[in-house]
Amino acid sequence: MNAYLLDRRFEDGTVRLRNPHIAEMGPDILYHIGLGSSSHDLQDMFSDVRFVCMGGTPRRMEQFAYYIKDEIGYKLPSGTTLLDISYQSYRYCMYKVGPVLCFSHGMGIPSVGILLHEVIKLMYHAKCRDPVFFRLGTCGGIGIDGGNLVVSESAVDGLLRPYLEQPVLGEIQRRPAILDPELASDLKNLRSDDDPFTVTLGKTMCTYDFYEGQGRVDGAFCEYTEADKLAFLQKIHAANVVNMEMESLGFAALCYHAGVRSAVVCVTVINRLQGDQMSTPKEELNKWQEYPQVLVARYIRKVMGLPAHAPPREHSFLLPNEVPDQKKFQS
Repeated sequence: MNAYLLDRRFEDGTVRLRNPHIAEMGPDILYHIGLGSSSHDLQDMFSDVRFVCMGGTPRRMEQFAYYIKDEIGYKLPSGTTLLDISYQSYRYCMYKVGPVLCFSHGMGIPSVGILLHEVIKLMYHAKCRDPVFFRLGTCGGIGIDGGNLVVSESAVDGLLRPYLEQPVLGEIQRRPAILDPELASDLKNLRSDDDPFTVTLGKTMCTYDFYEGQGRVDGAFCEYTEADKLAFLQKIHAANVVNMEMESLGFAALCYHAGVRSAVVCVTVINRLQGDQMSTPKEELNKWQEYPQVLVARYIRKVMGLPAHAPPREHSFLLPNEVPDQKKFQS
């Protein structure tokens, strides 16, 4: 067991819930992902899960599900396709690809927090052993140009505090936002010299807002100057903050509290020291969003005993209905 997790898991690697009421109550309904402990055989369905991968949008995570299927050589039964297991919840998407679960988590700490509560309970009910959680996302770089990766060493809030604060029963509860340092280092070392991106380790500032919370001057409200903004960005950059996004603090805090190894891998879509508006063409942004998937897929392959670096494949990031029909181009 990783030293940084201390006694936060059971000795056999299964997830320990910090809620005594779950064992005492009746059926546990995982409402937002459309599952339940009595309506589904969760152990039969999910006990083999070793990796949980989360990203913001349903399309991106459906795309990752098909990508990781090819990367790990997972064969679907003849005549079947990947199914969004949570389609009836209308909240999040969920795809299972052998030992890999792929979720969309929406935007912001509240959305990812709701999902994590239920996914952590799912790991508990399914008796999964030593699951590893990843957040794959986008971010604003601080001194890092668009199209490069950041692996978070730690997460801080907008005041540079390394913990999640949440009111519970009228009192503020603090939970440290700690990520697995060994996992972060392993991910950084999986970069290849011929990759079109760099990989930077550093602190991630997680904010509760995209505009004022991140010091942008292009929101509906702004009561500070461009000089004020730059002074703030340079201050946090000097404190080793290398990117900003809106989920890592909650993700890190809840995973650590549950004793789950976790990592955050984000691609920068803009260098905030150079501006606020994202003017990069959508096609290029879509390409950049594939880069975290590449790095995490390499880690999964490595842990599964496969070569970390798979040979390139055409259309590897496209959904089945997006792959061009070559017959249309034949004369």
